Amino acid sequence: MTIFEAVIEGLVQGMTEFLPVSSSGHLSLLRHFMGIEGESAMLTTIALHIGTLAAVFIAFRQKIRELIKEAFAMLGDIFTGRFKWSEMNGCRRMIIMIIISILPLFIFYIFRDFFTSVQEDNDIIVEGICFLYTSAILFMGDRCSKRSEARGGGTAAGETTVSDALFIGFFQGVALLPGVSRSGSTISAAQITGMKREDAVEYSFIMGIPVILASALSEFMGGSNGASVEALPLIVGMAVAAVSGYFAIALVKWLMKSDRFGAFAIYTLILGIAVIIAGVLGL
Repeated sequence: MTIFEAVIEGLVQGMTEFLPVSSSGHLSLLRHFMGIEGESAMLTTIALHIGTLAAVFIAFRQKIRELIKEAFAMLGDIFTGRFKWSEMNGCRRMIIMIIISILPLFIFYIFRDFFTSVQEDNDIIVEGICFLYTSAILFMGDRCSKRSEARGGGTAAGETTVSDALFIGFFQGVALLPGVSRSGSTISAAQITGMKREDAVEYSFIMGIPVILASALSEFMGGSNGASVEALPLIVGMAVAAVSGYFAIALVKWLMKSDRFGAFAIYTLILGIAVIIAGVLGL
């Protein structure tokens, strides 16, 4: 991989990881047309994910600091027998609900080989169909959010219920498919449950931290053996992914506040149709 390819992949990963358009789908399309494949591509993906994680930590550093502090306090209460479910504050409840939202991924992990085979397949028609699915989810989330606001506003992230957390977690599992946006799916799922726009973004991105870490570690331990990529392109790609990811998070926040987030439903709809046509012509 050249430095130029690393910059391009870093930009695509950083922007599409947080914009609701699917980073895996865009990277899959990029590598399809650039002819990048194999274990080196997988190792590069791991490095790019680490870069985007840095962006999350920087963008939500204050909230993450609060959650970490509350997590230690909660552990202390659990070991001393003072923990009470009914008396949890917002931060503590958010921690518990994020953990619950991650649980459905263990079920989807059973079919990990299937998701990996789809990502590495040269047929882009599947990605096109998944882009259409992303468009539908984004449209539903936007409509539900507007409906909640019309009724007087939604709930905060610290008010999430167990059923809502599992619901969000299920949509996060489906997002393992290339072309299905993880951020778009979880933000939209949170909006469908009635969560406020800004809280849905915060919940989605912070929930993605352990998920992305676990995914990167899993791929590194099981799928990158023998891969050979020069260090400099990897470092460049990580840096570009971190910087572009930070600006993408800021853009998502602005789009949510200005009620323009639904525009991505139109983008993924057009992209999905175009990819399916390109895939059919390619066959």
